[in-house]
Amino acid sequence: MIYNKIMKKIFSLTILFCWMFNIFPAYGEVIHGHAEKNDTYQEQMQKELFTGEIEELEKKDVITMTVSQVLDSTINIEGDEFFAEVTSEVYGNKGVIIPKGTIAHGKITQTSDPKRLGRSGWLELDFDYLITPDGREIPIEGKMSTKLHPIAETGKIVAQDLGYTVAGGAVGGFLALNWLGLEAAILSQGYTVAGGAAVGGAIGLGAALIRKGHDVLIAPGDEIRVKINTSIPLPVYKDTALMQHELFYPGLDINISDIKHEKDPFGEINTLTLTILISNLSDKSLSGLDMALVNDYNAIFRPSVFGDTKIMFKQINPGDRVAGQISFSVDNINRKFWLTFFDKRNGKPLCKISLDNAYRKVSDKTKRKNEKLKKKKTDFKKETDLFDIE
Repeated sequence: MIYNKIMKKIFSLTILFCWMFNIFPAYGEVIHGHAEKNDTYQEQMQKELFTGEIEELEKKDVITMTVSQVLDSTINIEGDEFFAEVTSEVYGNKGVIIPKGTIAHGKITQTSDPKRLGRSGWLELDFDYLITPDGREIPIEGKMSTKLHPIAETGKIVAQDLGYTVAGGAVGGFLALNWLGLEAAILSQGYTVAGGAAVGGAIGLGAALIRKGHDVLIAPGDEIRVKINTSIPLPVYKDTALMQHELFYPGLDINISDIKHEKDPFGEINTLTLTILISNLSDKSLSGLDMALVNDYNAIFRPSVFGDTKIMFKQINPGDRVAGQISFSVDNINRKFWLTFFDKRNGKPLCKISLDNAYRKVSDKTKRKNEKLKKKKTDFKKETDLFDIE
């Protein structure tokens, strides 16, 4: 006990002595550490990603995107936030300034329910910033609306109403011909048919006046076009910075020379048709059934039976060279995909070839056709649920 008391006194005197002679900072003073930002690393990253050129993202530029979740005019309300993903690279005069895969943050600013006279509901979306794959946040002002211009909307309604009226007239004339007979139509010089058509036309016009337009639904995979309202200077990416990672197997050479976007037999734009050349100088025997498309969410899509099946059922032995087309039906044609061969024994990927990388070498003619197909006007019409009861 006496020893402990002596040690406590010595310790107290030591602290007092250090404080009196400023050997350590006084009570209450914060001891600061030192951290130095690694500017060299950041400069190196800048050199690897960008060319050093600056381009303007100009007013009235249009960015194509697809939403990450369903936007439904019957469910969503003004102020709801959502995210979208850029589906096509935005080019300046000197190269890419916004890469595919950039994430956009948006809000629903206005909604409208469908009205009588066939006027559909609509959504208006605002976008305030982008997050690029390299982590930069870019403030923007962007807008997108599913609302038609008043003149275009009126034209659309008139065309549809005319369709209703003409259809009604055709049905009315057909019924008059069946009820009164061909002889009556001849004897009356066609007045019975004309009268029936008039009645049918009136019924058709009535249907047009009371029908409502459609609710709006924008789903993942639907492409939206966002108009930019600000001018922003942005660095130009190097082509090498935008290349996707690939996996190669020794002796197995796969070349993708063409990538077409196509409709499936049901009219949906969800089919990717690849023109490929496979040179197998490896030690593996492969089959077209070992091949699949894998997207950036690791979803796997096997070859489609609705396309050319020659390669699908082909055995590709060491020394073989095979060329042809193969199609894949996917859930969202705008995602990133890798053409992948799997090892039969363990199910692991042998090689992965990026479709994004290959698409850079695809002909301009094919790219224009793909864009034309994707840009086809959509009204984002929400189909009526068969189980809904009025």
